[in-house]
Amino acid sequence: MRNLTTFLLAFLIYAVIHEGAHALTAMALDEYEAFHVRLFGLEVTFKTPVEERTGFKWTLISGTGNIVTIALGYCLYAIRHRLAASRSRFVAGLGFWLSVLFLVVDPLNLSIGPLIYGGDATGIAVGLNVSRWLIQGVSLGIFLVNREITAQRLLPSFGVSTVHPLFRPWLPRHTGRSGT
Repeated sequence: MRNLTTFLLAFLIYAVIHEGAHALTAMALDEYEAFHVRLFGLEVTFKTPVEERTGFKWTLISGTGNIVTIALGYCLYAIRHRLAASRSRFVAGLGFWLSVLFLVVDPLNLSIGPLIYGGDATGIAVGLNVSRWLIQGVSLGIFLVNREITAQRLLPSFGVSTVHPLFRPWLPRHTGRSGT
């Protein structure tokens, strides 16, 4: 039950930070309309309809939530040993789930999400005036790197082992030692 609680709290924190970054950026650029709590999660709505959106500000509005969460994921990864060694199992569990979510959810959302529901990748592409496929490809690359970091470094730091192929390293682990 403790793992479920820390996971749900971590997911709530992730959602608030991700959507909050969208909202704050939209406020700064005079595009914020409302913040909604929906059955499927949190959602920020903007003043300009999707079909009328143009300009770099949409890269900022659509991308800020993603950049913030991924950057926080790297920060948490950097202190993973401290988090894992916490005397509080709650802090360690929360640190683990936040690290995983921040590292993999947004890259996965930006790479696969547009195939299902649209999302932030479209806004980033519109703002940069590039193909959405480019954003998806770059995001897929980031997802694969972050998935490997999670499997090779993060999970072991927290003493998590698994045989599931999605959470096992796909590449040989570089130990930093020279072979003889």
